[in-house]
Amino acid sequence: MKNWLYGGRLLSLTSLLAIALSSCVPSGDIKKDEQMIAIDMIVKMNHGDYWETTKMGAEVAAKEFNVKLSFLAPDNENSYKQQIALMEDSIKRKPDAIVLAASDYEALGQVTDRTSYYNIPVISMDSEVASTKVKTFVGTNNYGAGQMAAERLLKLTGSQSQIGIINFVKGARNADQREEGFLDYVARFPGVKVVDIKYCGSDETLAYRQTVMMLHQFPDLDGIVSLSAESSIGAGEAVDELGYGGKVKMIAFDNPPEMLELLQEEKVQAMLVQNPFNNGYMAVQAAVKAARGERLDDKIPTDTKLIDLDNMLWPENQKLLFPFVK
Repeated sequence: MKNWLYGGRLLSLTSLLAIALSSCVPSGDIKKDEQMIAIDMIVKMNHGDYWETTKMGAEVAAKEFNVKLSFLAPDNENSYKQQIALMEDSIKRKPDAIVLAASDYEALGQVTDRTSYYNIPVISMDSEVASTKVKTFVGTNNYGAGQMAAERLLKLTGSQSQIGIINFVKGARNADQREEGFLDYVARFPGVKVVDIKYCGSDETLAYRQTVMMLHQFPDLDGIVSLSAESSIGAGEAVDELGYGGKVKMIAFDNPPEMLELLQEEKVQAMLVQNPFNNGYMAVQAAVKAARGERLDDKIPTDTKLIDLDNMLWPENQKLLFPFVK
């Protein structure tokens, strides 16, 4: 296992995780209520570091605010029909509030609208949904994150370059917004060409195969951006195995351990790191307020930072990179 310099000492990844864990809990402003509130949290997928961290944040908030939390998800991020079924089951149970991370912006809209018939407030988290009944959105400014990724990648590749995109689920609002932000920024530079866009469906193996194909098909490729944890793992593995690390510049999203290794080895140049712990915590916090009839802002933003070798060991960035111990 590789070591990192922290406070003048060489520490293992596990030690850094332990340091960061102690300071990753956001502060709440709701007093614990004597009566337990039932909240269903329906997310895109029941596995992966990102969703495990989201769940951890939600569970901390649930304990703090006396919430009975049900964490629900399909096996695959492409399974928007299973998400619809989970929403329908939740509506039948009539919880005090629902938190939804929608796999498909349009497809989940109708069932989300239906919650208003039963006075069940809905909090949108991570990715938005096409419904006017949602009380607030908790999560990343995904369009802005896409712009940040493009800005850094073009600094590395230059204004005359070929770029490839490995996205995740087409139709998911956050995937679409990241791609849109990236493309809008790139459009300012006539000499930059986006040669290919692939959608891996949050399947690491498919992302790997797509990246291998892209690297073979476009031998003059200068840069790759991967727009989710799973697409980053697959794309990073392909870049590394084929010997393109450092030659083809890469910007990744999220912070799976595989990306931390590649970042240290300079095979990935930077990562756009979200705050899934805060997403889970603040979504439950917002759901409690909504269940009590309190007014919420239209959006509740959570941190997103561009992290590279120069700033990865800053204490505030370690809270994002190392949010929990497996």
